[in-house]
Amino acid sequence: MFARGTVVQIAVKAGMLVGVLFVFTLLLAALPAHRAPAQQAPTQESAAQTPEPDHNGMPGMDMTDEHANEKAAVHEMTPGRHDAHNQHMTMTAMRAQTPEDVQRANDIVAQLRAGIEKYRDYRVALNDGFKIFMPNVPQPEYHFTSYRNGFLEAFTFDPARPTSLLYRKTSTSYELAGAMYTLPKRASEEQLNARVPLSVAMRHLHTNLCMPPRAQLRNADWSKFGLKGSIATQDACDAAGGRFRPSIFGWMVHVYPYEDSLDKIFAMHHHMD
Repeated sequence: MFARGTVVQIAVKAGMLVGVLFVFTLLLAALPAHRAPAQQAPTQESAAQTPEPDHNGMPGMDMTDEHANEKAAVHEMTPGRHDAHNQHMTMTAMRAQTPEDVQRANDIVAQLRAGIEKYRDYRVALNDGFKIFMPNVPQPEYHFTSYRNGFLEAFTFDPARPTSLLYRKTSTSYELAGAMYTLPKRASEEQLNARVPLSVAMRHLHTNLCMPPRAQLRNADWSKFGLKGSIATQDACDAAGGRFRPSIFGWMVHVYPYEDSLDKIFAMHHHMD
């Protein structure tokens, strides 16, 4: 009897361990796919200046798939470069707008403004764990990403807690322009709409990516491969010897809460002066 009880206890503990590992795996899968290099908060002596770029990973250098994807994604996120028919970009369809949607969107904006006000000083964002996404690549907007927030956003939505903050770089600092919400790429349109009304904001997902063979990354023909490449199907990618990825990163929506109308606040890209 004692031996049987011991076996049962061991079986229960083993089952609990397997369950924990399964849940942990799901949580990791829910994390947004952005990656960022570690960024130290500036010291007092350098507080008046933006971090100096080192040119590691710049074009022409040896890159991993992820770096190549990220560089192309940064290019696609450049204001004015969005094309709704881009074969590497999937957009949510705009829905018929209701007064309730407008009210919900305005509430989101109000909560976001209050939540990120302290981050007008970018050093506060760094101290709170936000990491600059690809700081050494010139960009019209820099994403300061909190992987903790992104993890939480995969399960719960708090408008005051965005995954990323959007900054414009000035001669001496960073200027807060907006924020970005994320959801894993497996999320349905109904789940996206429950967060931010799809009658007000379009979510986007980077899709249909063909990466070159790993041995050819350094000298790859990027007119064919990557997020700007001409190859956008599994068959064409296979024929070119590439590696096809149906989607990368997750669903994203940019929000510019300091604009004066909802169409500008939830613009796909912020058209800066």
